[in-house]
Amino acid sequence: MNKYLIIFIVGIFVTGILSISLVSDQFADANSRKKIHFTQTISSSQDPGQGHENHQILFILSPSEGTIYDGSLNFAASQPVQIVVLHEINENDVKGQPTWTIDGKKIYGFSLIDKGTQSDSFEFTGAALALHTDNSQEFTATISIDGWIRGQPTEIIMQPLEVEKKESSFILSKTNIPVQIPMHKGIFNSNSTFYIITDSSDKDLAEKITEKQGWKVELAPPLSNTPETALQKIFVFTNGVAGDGIYGYQPNVFSSTPSQLEYSPLSSVVEVEWKKGQNKTIFESAEEILKAKEGGRINFKETGIVINTPQIIWPEGQMTIRDDQPITDNSSYIGGQITEINEEEMSVTFIAHRGWGPDGRTIYYIVTDATPSGPAEMMGVPHTPINSELITSSAAVDLFQFQNGIKGTGPMGFQPGIASAALGDETYSPIWRIYNIEWNNPQNAKILETRFDIDSASDEDLLTVSIARPMNSDHLVNCPFIDPFQ
Repeated sequence: MNKYLIIFIVGIFVTGILSISLVSDQFADANSRKKIHFTQTISSSQDPGQGHENHQILFILSPSEGTIYDGSLNFAASQPVQIVVLHEINENDVKGQPTWTIDGKKIYGFSLIDKGTQSDSFEFTGAALALHTDNSQEFTATISIDGWIRGQPTEIIMQPLEVEKKESSFILSKTNIPVQIPMHKGIFNSNSTFYIITDSSDKDLAEKITEKQGWKVELAPPLSNTPETALQKIFVFTNGVAGDGIYGYQPNVFSSTPSQLEYSPLSSVVEVEWKKGQNKTIFESAEEILKAKEGGRINFKETGIVINTPQIIWPEGQMTIRDDQPITDNSSYIGGQITEINEEEMSVTFIAHRGWGPDGRTIYYIVTDATPSGPAEMMGVPHTPINSELITSSAAVDLFQFQNGIKGTGPMGFQPGIASAALGDETYSPIWRIYNIEWNNPQNAKILETRFDIDSASDEDLLTVSIARPMNSDHLVNCPFIDPFQ
């Protein structure tokens, strides 16, 4: 048992164990919270815990005094396994609960989750994380961790791995998630349009729409910087005929749809108020509204507020519904971004794609439209040429995508992209100016998760960052960030 105690203290379970540092200082929060992310294939070894001598264990995150791990685990094992989470306790706290110890002195609370499966996803919080079996047969598992470390571990030790590495690849868990978003019915030239509202430059209006539709509208302050030439009008009514408009009156009226070259998903909010004594009717077009204003029947108020209102169905068309369903972690961006349009329930189901925010936090986004036409057609979304006017505007922010290196689930078939802003940031906007990252030597590629990672690798001349120009055109994509679990 002394042999196992020594092994445990140094964090090494067998000769030749691979020690991998997985912590990057740039993620530190007052040196107490750090990002951890890796995907590896590992083999199990004999469980050194008392009473577990005939069992196998595969430590993914080893115990380190004062350290707490939390995050998500995704695994695929060679046989059915149990998930083990250890918790630091002292002798006085045992009180009959299951425990795990090597020497009887350092004791851990022992949580065993036995789902009887060879693959699964699991959210965890604890002092250690492992896979376990109650037999002596060695097993292997490919595991992926996305989480955080609180405390100061000296190092994170993983067990030896034996992988036949033909080509580097990287797949996150829950990479693509179907998300149902409420639709609204609007009007364009006497015809119905169906659209969603994802973002607002104004906090009060974002909260008002959020409450009305039961789905969060995100605050995107940079949208207020959108040039007038890159906006369309959305007329909303503050009184008049009752209906499903933003303020509870007639449906909102649009000045364009994706069938027009001047279409923009970004709408400048114009509040329309009927004057007293007027016969209130439902307006069917922007032209009717303008004539009514000229005739003195209504008042206008240009609010200066911009909301993101991508149209899903319009008089001459609709967004592409993809054929390859159901959605999996390996689903590509090609062939459409939605899986269902339900006009009866007034909802649309998008694919939410997973990526990283500037500090390594997980983000999810949908794709609603793009320019130029090539990428838009490939992704099955409307082409919005007017958005090219935002290439130098502060209304758009930067998104970095990889065009070589480690294979993965990003838009170009390599690792997921990294955004320069995330939800809650003052700089967040759904309109993304696309940059390409190319490894100068793809053999040197490694997983990057933050803007700091990109800058560091660029400073070391490991990669080249350039603005994307497919079809020799400015490349901007409407990618509203969302919370798919709300």
